[in-house]
Amino acid sequence: MFFVKNVAIVILNWNGKELLEQFLPNVINYSGDARIIVADNASSDESIDFIENKYPTIEIIRNQQNGGFAKGYNDALKLIDAEFYVLLNSDVEVTENWLEPMFNAMKNPKTAGCQPKILAYNNREYFEHAGAAGGYIDKNYFPFCRGRLFDNVEKDNGQYDNEVEIFWATGACMMIRAELFHKANGFDEDFFAHMEEIDLCWRIKKWGYHFKAVPSSKVYHVGGGTLPYSSPKKVYYNFRNNLMMITKNHEGYWAPKLYYRMALDGIAAVMFLLKGQFKSFSAVFNAHMYQHAHLRKTLKKRKEIQKGTTHFDASGLYRGNILWAYFIQKKKKSSDLDSSKFN
Repeated sequence: MFFVKNVAIVILNWNGKELLEQFLPNVINYSGDARIIVADNASSDESIDFIENKYPTIEIIRNQQNGGFAKGYNDALKLIDAEFYVLLNSDVEVTENWLEPMFNAMKNPKTAGCQPKILAYNNREYFEHAGAAGGYIDKNYFPFCRGRLFDNVEKDNGQYDNEVEIFWATGACMMIRAELFHKANGFDEDFFAHMEEIDLCWRIKKWGYHFKAVPSSKVYHVGGGTLPYSSPKKVYYNFRNNLMMITKNHEGYWAPKLYYRMALDGIAAVMFLLKGQFKSFSAVFNAHMYQHAHLRKTLKKRKEIQKGTTHFDASGLYRGNILWAYFIQKKKKSSDLDSSKFN
């Protein structure tokens, strides 16, 4: 049995009693004596009663409102004293020996955080969309994963079982140094949900730290539980938050890169329109309107981030165009990409 007292596993919950019933037992059985904490985002179901009656030793933090993923974790983690946090979605099935490999990876003091191999709970031989075998980003800041390019998810044949440095670790299951999380002021609460973990990893990498994928640790993720992947609301958050993230973190002058990305977004919006996906088209439009309306605020954040930048660790940055590789060159697997373009 693996024992570690300086790890706090924090599960953010909002009306997820059924998920807690299903997945909490494995967390308890396979996590040694790590602290297990449920941070509840003002649930209106019987989540709290269930935990108190069934698992009275589990700690509960009651957030006063549903502030989404970003604020929910920020509020809760301020109250938790630990060396490492494990942020764990409530719809994740952990497996035996899931914690120890990640904990061992964190022995390198320059490793800010890591993630396990994320497989699909409902299709267990395949990677899961959100995180897969580690997150990357291309030169235009489109996120993708080892094992998942856009909607093409690969079967896990052990092809990504090597431990590597990545650009971002998924918020579905991420171990992170508490000190760095708080130094970065946690997640950007303006994101509400989606891509806030990429933004956080990017900011921490500006201090010379890196993130790792640790595939010897394995979990299964249901995914799409809060919002289906095709949801127009999810489209809105993904497009909006990506633009904010670029404005805040781009290493060079921000304007050319931002407006180039917005032009590419426009092409995506037209594609939604041609497919009759009018709500998704509107989602992209509204995301751009938000970006324009809040640009000054985002630039103030950028100024603060730039002040603290020391040495940007570019590991996990793909210096190619993932759109070109996927749609024009028909490269459907991460392993098909030009390895020389990866930092």
